Amino acid sequence: MPATDELQSPSSEMVLLTPSSGNPPSSIAQPAANPAEKAQGREGSAESDSSRVVIKKQLGLLEGVAIILGIIFGSGIFVSPKGVIREVESVGASLVIWVLCGLLSMIGALCYAELGTAIPKSGGDYAYIFEAYGSLPAFLYLWDAMMIFVPTTNAIMGLTFASYVLEPFFGGACHIPKIALQLLAAITICFLTYLNSYYMKVTTKMQNIIMFTKIAALVMIILVGLVWMLMGNVENFTRPFENTETDPGKMSVAFYSGIFSYAGWNYLNFMTEELRDPYRNLPRAIYISLPLVTAIYVLANVAYLAVLSPSEMIASNAIAVTFGDKILGIFSLIIPVMVAISAFGGLSVHIMTSSRICFVGARNGHMPAILSHISVKSYTPLPSLVFLCFLSIVMLVVSDVYVLITYASIVESFFIMLSVSAVLYFRYTRPCMERPIKVAVWIPALFVIVCAFLVVVPIYVAPYEVGMGVLITIIGIPFYYVGVVWKNKPKWVQSTIDSLTFTCQKLFMSAKEEKED
Repeated sequence: MPATDELQSPSSEMVLLTPSSGNPPSSIAQPAANPAEKAQGREGSAESDSSRVVIKKQLGLLEGVAIILGIIFGSGIFVSPKGVIREVESVGASLVIWVLCGLLSMIGALCYAELGTAIPKSGGDYAYIFEAYGSLPAFLYLWDAMMIFVPTTNAIMGLTFASYVLEPFFGGACHIPKIALQLLAAITICFLTYLNSYYMKVTTKMQNIIMFTKIAALVMIILVGLVWMLMGNVENFTRPFENTETDPGKMSVAFYSGIFSYAGWNYLNFMTEELRDPYRNLPRAIYISLPLVTAIYVLANVAYLAVLSPSEMIASNAIAVTFGDKILGIFSLIIPVMVAISAFGGLSVHIMTSSRICFVGARNGHMPAILSHISVKSYTPLPSLVFLCFLSIVMLVVSDVYVLITYASIVESFFIMLSVSAVLYFRYTRPCMERPIKVAVWIPALFVIVCAFLVVVPIYVAPYEVGMGVLITIIGIPFYYVGVVWKNKPKWVQSTIDSLTFTCQKLFMSAKEEKED
């Protein structure tokens, strides 16, 4: 373990929510050189990288696919596909929406492939918004992500895992005590944070195994459903579009439910700097994952609808479990186990990827300087991981955690639309920008138009929820001006923050990232 005097002392600019260097960078991406030359340079400097305090490139193509599938194949497809059919009220329309949501996700992923290779920096949406639209919009995305998106998602995933683990011990009319759910969820979040902090190789191998386990479980559901249909049980598909709901508001809510289940296709972009050969592996991981997800999701819903009527799906709180109880008999116990494994794996991936947003935000002066530090032992953003772990545990005891994520979901969709619009913005303002991947211009244009529809319609359908999401975002503006814009803070404030930064640096055995010369 390095001696204490080897740790870097905090500079006078290591202040809360202010840049860790004298001036914030005007851009987080430099004009790209030839990708082949970059790759050759990285290989040539591999030996020097091993001795520097820097984020290591530990992820290959398989790990990239596992990250995308690990996030998308959380517990959602096993628990709540009812959100779509509840709104459209017909089998055929629900399947059409699942296909369209998959196509929309693939279109968005193509845009992120261009952004991720043109701006090869970690941070995903934050990085692209910062590069295209400047500091304030990027900070507001970071504010919403750190305060709402990330910790609430971690809390909900942790509670889902805990409920499926504890369910067998509370049979009949017994309800699982809330404190038991919260404690197990907190222990799980802390354990996975520890793994992601110190054992990245173990974590990535575990995610690879869980990815194949999730796919096997879904394939089993699909095969059982197809066998059921081949036995002549196709009555649910005889009039597939009967009683279809055509109200635009309900259709948009159905789309939101479908898109939510596909959420996560952009998470690999949060870790671009940790991918080996990102110019090749980032787009390949996206091209492999999204068609596979779309095919599996549509076929899984066909299987569900073959066995369960729309009313049974709407009445179920965990569709895969209801499906197993009805058709698998004694083997139905496999389903809750698979849901628990999926929630566990999805939580692990979410903890790993979301911490990189926090890390990059701090590196650009939008979060406390200590959060831009890296563990000198494991070369992971340890302070960011611990910070988000703390926020996630806080969210476990917030009674309205589900309401909070509802408020923020429309705002998150707006920021995704803003990120993809950066493709069009860069085409106009930087026509000579190096683009290893370049999609047809109609692809981002179509995505932005569809997202605009999905953002605007809920204003009519759920104005209160939209208003609360906007309010949460606006609250971040004073913090931006106090923390980022205000440079000349009183000396006592500066010295207090510097002391806290140095104390945390020693506690986490972390140091600022060492940049290449």
